Amino acid sequence: MCRSIKTLRPPVTPEATEDDVRAAALQYVRKVSGFHAPAAHNRAVFDEAVDAVAEATARLLDGLVVRGAK
Repeated sequence: MCRSIKTLRPPVTPEATEDDVRAAALQYVRKVSGFHAPAAHNRAVFDEAVDAVAEATARLLDGLVVRGAK
């Protein structure tokens, strides 16, 4: 699942940007929901899910301790 999402944590990339995190969250929600672009009646819940996944991803990346990273 979501094999094309790039790794966002060091040492693979210098630092994930907010755009990187948002793009990964959007791709994840699209994959899970089965919708590339949701219908108008699903837009709010789709956008809320993207926001929630992006926030969780940012917290995860901020909290990770990578041994040996500079």
